[in-house]
Amino acid sequence: MQLESSYPFPNGMRTNNRLVLAPLTISASLAGGIVSDEDAAFYRRRAGSAGLLITGSAYVHPLGQAYADSFSVADDDKIPGLAKLAEAMKSQGNLAILQIYHGGRMVPATLIESQPVAPSAVAAEHGEVTVPKSLSNTQIEELLQDFLAAIRRAMVAGFDGVELHGANTYLIQQFLSPHSNRRQDKWGGTLNNRMRFAKTLVKRARQLIDQESPNSFLLGYRFSPEEIEVPGIELKDSLALIDQLIRLGIDYLHVSMDHLWQSSLRKTEENTPVILAIRDKINGRVPLIGVGKVRNAEDYKEALKSGIPLLSMGTSLLLEPDWLELYRSKAESEIRTYLDEENLADLALPQNFVRDYGSYYSKP
Repeated sequence: MQLESSYPFPNGMRTNNRLVLAPLTISASLAGGIVSDEDAAFYRRRAGSAGLLITGSAYVHPLGQAYADSFSVADDDKIPGLAKLAEAMKSQGNLAILQIYHGGRMVPATLIESQPVAPSAVAAEHGEVTVPKSLSNTQIEELLQDFLAAIRRAMVAGFDGVELHGANTYLIQQFLSPHSNRRQDKWGGTLNNRMRFAKTLVKRARQLIDQESPNSFLLGYRFSPEEIEVPGIELKDSLALIDQLIRLGIDYLHVSMDHLWQSSLRKTEENTPVILAIRDKINGRVPLIGVGKVRNAEDYKEALKSGIPLLSMGTSLLLEPDWLELYRSKAESEIRTYLDEENLADLALPQNFVRDYGSYYSKP
């Protein structure tokens, strides 16, 4: 496999290379979660950076917003801005995916001026946390409908697909986790019940897409293979979920990890990279997107050779939108790896992002 070769998804859609722009939080949206000109400019500048571009997370309900100045897909009035975003992302012939989520118990109460909701009234062990309110069965059904309505809006806005954000300890993952889900009804308890929210969502989303946009809209799912909490998600739980998601018709799976080749967070005595167990479980049935400190040509060659067909890059494409072109022209020495005053305008980075995170990406 070559980085520049095309790749087909199960529904027949194709990427024009194996590179993916990872979801990035750039904190540029307008009040109410409306896409800004800075949002669109950021993605337009990166339209040629990868074959598949995935947005930062768009919240499906106002109470699901986990970080400030992010954009929403919770109402129809957001569609014009989202359409502007999709057009910018697709301006060089690339596929554009809208990542959708609900933050659940990870939503700061101060941001939404309300008590966050979650599968159970159990606070997280990290972040700006508070004890959330446990969702009722009626509220869970309403949340499923919120996700489906968000998918419809993504279709209308012109995106090529959605990615369900089942990673990074947000709501979908919270249903799978024995730490955040202590329910004893059909939505919790056993692993099968803890998988029910994700399975139900994927099943209904698949039905919606097949009815309204067959063969032209992707359904992806991002997941974190393990949790460090006790009790928490183990790799075997994620492998079981993978089987179910593939059976229900997911188009691709996108792992979320700090390092592509990391071993188990929970079983430190095991040295086998987690990504290889995931690859073997998928066994070529759907595309797998790998991620995590894969930054140069040699990293990509190693990953592709191992049988991971698609690779997402976040920080590197944030700092160098022309990474792929420089790679093609064998000019990797020209790839920018930090921010400085001279390249800020060319990178189309939002002012808020530079203000809040610029020092983190500056030259040491």
